Amino acid sequence: QVQLVESGGGSVQAGGSLRLSCAASASTYSYYMGWFRQAPGKEREGVAAIDSNGSTSYADSVKGRFTISKDNANDTLYLQMNSLKPEDTAMYYCAADRINYGLLGEYNYWGQGTQVTVSS
Repeated sequence: QVQLVESGGGSVQAGGSLRLSCAASASTYSYYMGWFRQAPGKEREGVAAIDSNGSTSYADSVKGRFTISKDNANDTLYLQMNSLKPEDTAMYYCAADRINYGLLGEYNYWGQGTQVTVSS
């Protein structure tokens, strides 16, 4: 059982940056992990994912602007978000799983989310 707690959300103006963190309650060294987001009235979408070897994948909408990384020593997942746009406004969730990987959301463990609001 892994518990995930996100932090780092907030309100920024377009063009600004935020770094989200996701602290795990247990070692996630061998886990696949990802960041997802859900805006009001929209379906949840995968934003970025990272596998146990550090390989990453990104949604087309965030490529070149967002970077996912993982600190295995501290069991923390990060999402560096640069050049933020109003359409990035959403609740952001981190997720982890031992088997499933990618941006489809088939993860077993989820955090409670952190809100990101980008104003124009």
